[in-house]
Formats: sequence, C-alpha cells, structure tokens
Amino acid sequence: MIIKSSQTLVSEALKEIKTISPEKALELSNDNQCNLIDIRDIRELENVGRIEKSLHIPRGMLEFWLDPESVYFKDDKLDINKEMIIFCAGGLRSALAAKSLKEMGYEKVSHIDGGFSLMAQAGFKIV
Repeated sequence: MIIKSSQTLVSEALKEIKTISPEKALELSNDNQCNLIDIRDIRELENVGRIEKSLHIPRGMLEFWLDPESVYFKDDKLDINKEMIIFCAGGLRSALAAKSLKEMGYEKVSHIDGGFSLMAQAGFKIV
C-alpha cells in the first residue's frame, strides 16, 4: 500500500486550481464579485479573529454546505454564480478545499496564497 503525503496532495491540488493573491481577493471582495469562504477551525477564528464579510464554513462541512441537494446547503448565504474564494490560515487546507469544489463542478473557484496570515497585511479588515 502506498499512501500519499499531505504535501503531495497539496502539490497536486495546486496544479489544478486557481491561486490568487490576497490583494486580488480584496479587490474582488470590494467589488462584490465573490464569496469569501473561511474554512479555518472555529478556535482559529476565536483566537485571531475573522475577515469582515467572509462566511465561515468549517472545512469538514464545505462540500455539504455547497451541495444544492444537501439539507445543509447554504443558498441563502452564498451566491453560487460568483467566484468562490477559499482561505485558511496559510493556504494548504484551502488548496485541497478548492480542488474538492472543482471536482463538485464549481468552475469559479480559487484559493488565497498565504491565507489569513497574509490577508490582514493586504488590507482586509479583521473583526
């Protein structure tokens, strides 16, 4: 049995998904052209804050909350016609999450290079 490392999974995901800078994400957010989706653990949000205008979807629930056939679907909180911009603390989990959304059929999906740790420096408001 061969088990892929998490780093291999992330490397493979990065080849298949769109990666954007925190600055580009801020521009899209300010122009109301995207859904900013924070997949960090709730404890991370409590410890370091959250990005204003972002929607927190725990990583373990992402596919369920974005599946129109799921009872957990959050159609009242997201515009599925806009870009889904995923972020985590540093960009590893969000790469895997973005790949998963692409596999579900979402075409407008990206993740933020550097994640939350670089978003504040780019001008996102932390609340």
